[in-house]
Amino acid sequence: MDWVRRMNDAIGYMEEHITEEINFAEAARIACCSVYHFQRMFPYIAEVPLSEYIRRRRLTLAAYELQSSDIKIVDLALKYGYDSPEAFARAFQNMHGTTPTAARLAGTKLKDYPRIFFQVSMKGAAEMNYRIEEIPAFSIVGYSKEVSTQNAYEVVPRLWQEAAEEDVFNKLWPLKKHDHPIRGFLGVCADGDYGRQDTFCYILSVVSEQTPPEPLIQRSFPDSAWAVFETGGDPGQIAEMWKRLYSEWIPSQAYELAPLPAIECYLPPDEDKNELWVPIIRKQ
Repeated sequence: MDWVRRMNDAIGYMEEHITEEINFAEAARIACCSVYHFQRMFPYIAEVPLSEYIRRRRLTLAAYELQSSDIKIVDLALKYGYDSPEAFARAFQNMHGTTPTAARLAGTKLKDYPRIFFQVSMKGAAEMNYRIEEIPAFSIVGYSKEVSTQNAYEVVPRLWQEAAEEDVFNKLWPLKKHDHPIRGFLGVCADGDYGRQDTFCYILSVVSEQTPPEPLIQRSFPDSAWAVFETGGDPGQIAEMWKRLYSEWIPSQAYELAPLPAIECYLPPDEDKNELWVPIIRKQ
């Protein structure tokens, strides 16, 4: 399948540049998705965060070199992206349970994390309720927060709790366009604007046509098709839907992810449901 091939090609790109600063934007381009989606889908289908996978692969290859060459530890540390031999030694010890010097000795036990290869696996027949919507251009206004892709599902619930404590929702409500099909309070997941590859923007927002007062921001969306997935009213079910989207729905559908932010819609409690809106394009 094209999706599997593209993901494996992206892994191949990272492996070829494993001793360099990896350009996640290029890896995402090869996978035909945004940086945000690439970094977020990776832990769902690989069961390890992208940054952790790269760290493990570097330390695995460093161990190979220690056992098969006379390379100096200081040179090896620099080769695999560590600022000092001490930082490299700490990371090596944490993963392998031994020092780089001891790793040269015969009989020393080391850990090996092989390269990942993706494939499609058949899973259970649990249903996924979704619909396809064609939505004209619209805008959102809200508060933008920087979130690490590695611990997003710990941080995002706290952002909502903090927003409630700071009366954010009462500030957003007067700006809301109430007759738009994308309803409720929104968590918009967008590529990072902070100059770092391992973060994304999470915008607590509403659909709005108004010019936002500071410090709120505005984000515009063009005409697009969306896959809309329904979940129960428990906000935690959104996270499970993200996992199923990446691991089950996208690989098997005639659609792929469009280069636009995805939207988590948190609807009124009396509806007992929420929605995940994912921008899509039909596969060529």
